[in-house]
Amino acid sequence: MPPGGWGPAPWGPPGGEEPRQRLHPLSPALHGAKSLVVVIAGLSWSTLSRVGFGWFAVLVAVFVLGATVLSVISWWNTGYHVVGRELRVHEGLLWRRTRAIPLERLQAVEVVRPLLAQLTGLAELRLEVVGGGKTEAPLAYLGVAEATALRQRLLAVAGRAPAPAPVPADGGGVPAAPAPAGRRLHAVRNQDLLVSQLLTPQAFLLPLGLAFVVAQFLSEGSWSFIAVASTLTAMAGVLLQPVRRVLDDWSFRLDADGDTLRVHNGLLETRMQTVPLHRVQTVGVTWPLLWRVKGWLRLRLEVAGYSAAEPDDRNRPDRLLPVGDAGTGARVVAEVLPGVRLDALPGTPPPVRARWLRPLSRAAVGAGLDERVFVARSGLLTRRVTLVPYARIQSVRVTQGPAQRRLRLATVHADTAGGAGAAAVDRDLADAWALAAELTTRARTARQADRSV
Repeated sequence: MPPGGWGPAPWGPPGGEEPRQRLHPLSPALHGAKSLVVVIAGLSWSTLSRVGFGWFAVLVAVFVLGATVLSVISWWNTGYHVVGRELRVHEGLLWRRTRAIPLERLQAVEVVRPLLAQLTGLAELRLEVVGGGKTEAPLAYLGVAEATALRQRLLAVAGRAPAPAPVPADGGGVPAAPAPAGRRLHAVRNQDLLVSQLLTPQAFLLPLGLAFVVAQFLSEGSWSFIAVASTLTAMAGVLLQPVRRVLDDWSFRLDADGDTLRVHNGLLETRMQTVPLHRVQTVGVTWPLLWRVKGWLRLRLEVAGYSAAEPDDRNRPDRLLPVGDAGTGARVVAEVLPGVRLDALPGTPPPVRARWLRPLSRAAVGAGLDERVFVARSGLLTRRVTLVPYARIQSVRVTQGPAQRRLRLATVHADTAGGAGAAAVDRDLADAWALAAELTTRARTARQADRSV
């Protein structure tokens, strides 16, 4: 039996294959606890007021019991094992389904530990593959040692990590692998993280919301339970984004390990994500308006192989630096894009006639060609710079809208495999075509240089 894990499944695999493994036996309990939160949120305050607390508790108990039973059935019929260069996940009772994930398409395996998993010593394994529509085959839940060892083994099979110790002959599972060593690039102070989220529009608008609530209460004399609950829910929604960012980025650490970055972050849900540098498509630099007082910026990544369609953006490894000063930002950018200086990026604004389309922001947008990256600037109050390595450009497009045609302007798009890419907006038409040709040439040359290495 693997450390902290669960032994082989009772059903036998074909001869010569590794025995299938089950998830940890506490997995149904954790799924049932998650269902409790979802059920209570789904029933809402209005249901409580209509049926009363007693029937509300009965409804919650029935839903949670049913979800737990389904979780137990799902756990009993779920298994996984590695066959050659594939991870196979078997699930289903009435309709059996087997998912085979080619490990050569594997980009990263993430170890995620939600709060309940931390309390029970468990972890969730999430796989990201090239071209995946969403996170593939999340294995929830495994023991921490088992999850770490399986992660190392999958990355080794995919050719992205040293091979861990072999599987014991008795099918007892994969031994725990030691945590890989890395070079610390930066650790964000939690104090800076808290201050950065106080310097947001939500935090500044909160006193106005409180004043409105107090004024409404004084004008009406008294409030019903539903009114109070609805108001508190609305205020919680205003604070949700900055609070979630603090919880997600708590104890943020960035390490370099060879040709990969390792990101550690999270308070209630800890995450360890691995980002291969050769999969980085763009680096985005953002200077929020209120942060500029302290000289702070934020860095984001766009990584190929991670689904842009994930409903929860926390599943995407786009965090490079939640908050930091200019020096830290320049150092991290130079680590991800060697030779690129954040304080010496080229860029020219659109022609003067573009002020008819951008009367306020013409001077804030621009584009330029660095020796290694395409640079695109945008934003008036919140300034942004997008850096696209030439080797990551998949296609170049020139587009014109009706107003642009009358002003002889055009926009040049540099598309990447990861999604958004970057755009040089409202360029002179002749300059736009020249820029597109130059980007195409540099992209082709950079890709050929990459293949020859």
